[in-house]
Amino acid sequence: MGSALRLARRGIGSVEPNPAVGCVIVKGGKVIGKGRHRKFGGPHAEINALEDCKKSGNDPRVARMYVTLEPCCHRGKTGPCTQAIISAGPAKVFVAMIDPSEHACGKGIEQLRKSGIEVQVGICETEARLLNAPFIKYASTGKCWVTLKWAQSIDGKLAITGPRISGSNWISGEKSRKDVHKLRRRAAGILVGVNTVIADDPLLTARPSRGKKATRIVLDGQLRIPPDSKLINTAKRHPLLVYTREGAVQARPKIAEKITKKCGEVLIYPQTQGGSYLHFLIDELSKRGIGHLLVEGGPKVLTSFLKEGLADEIIVYIAPKILGAQGCADITEQMAELTQAIGLHYVDMKRFGDDIRLTGLTTRAIGEISVPFSK
Repeated sequence: MGSALRLARRGIGSVEPNPAVGCVIVKGGKVIGKGRHRKFGGPHAEINALEDCKKSGNDPRVARMYVTLEPCCHRGKTGPCTQAIISAGPAKVFVAMIDPSEHACGKGIEQLRKSGIEVQVGICETEARLLNAPFIKYASTGKCWVTLKWAQSIDGKLAITGPRISGSNWISGEKSRKDVHKLRRRAAGILVGVNTVIADDPLLTARPSRGKKATRIVLDGQLRIPPDSKLINTAKRHPLLVYTREGAVQARPKIAEKITKKCGEVLIYPQTQGGSYLHFLIDELSKRGIGHLLVEGGPKVLTSFLKEGLADEIIVYIAPKILGAQGCADITEQMAELTQAIGLHYVDMKRFGDDIRLTGLTTRAIGEISVPFSK
């Protein structure tokens, strides 16, 4: 199962919004086939593993199959994996976890058992849940998974001002920035505040692009987004949603009209709406099928999500730079407004060149994907 999980991880960034799945087939103590879900809309891991058996001349009959997620039993972009497995005739199927989706939820396992195949569930279940955490939360709760991401210097600065440092105004290195594009490919929505748009005029696209294109979302309470911004001018090719207040649309109707004319969407937080500005947004994004939101905003935006208790995952790239007066957008000042400490679980550290990436899940996320607290 560990080998199947490693195979599955290779699909992250290419298979979304589907889960990343890996499959290994063993017979006589030897691996006779393996496969993974490679891209959105393509054959599933079980099909690729069975095909691998066929190519190498191995018969999967009475073998053991290890798969990281319950095999599907419905017809979507591909046929049901359960029927292919039943036809192949393995003696036993080991499943890391049940698929919480409404069309699955144990139905695939039931089909296999009814056909006479022995099925065991729960091997490496925690690892499988962590692997597909955004998918599991959305399938289980209908609410999107929220990842907060930022890059900072050692002294907590998120941006550089003044003369260039080492020939670049980037805080993080090239390898870290490539990894961010992998994060973007995994997400269904990418969010920034309007100040980021005004300062940087970003595209907010993943490069290279694979699978579905993420919706670009701008928090813009006063509708200050520049009408000639790259986001608006590319809205026909890449989905754009500008989230603003009702009064801002009334005050600046031409901007709202320009966004919609360019095929973007203006989402209005009504003046009569009670509750949180951000909670309303998360509910609306979830209804639109956005199961994973990547927040790349500045300190105020990031802190707002933390204050509202909306963060599931925190990813921080720390660069070996001390910016001092050359740095601006100090995240430590904004974080000082938090009234309670936020603990992280399943913390992972990885190097990208000279940078370090820290990743961790919030307590809220642990409950949402039903994994135990890390020790």
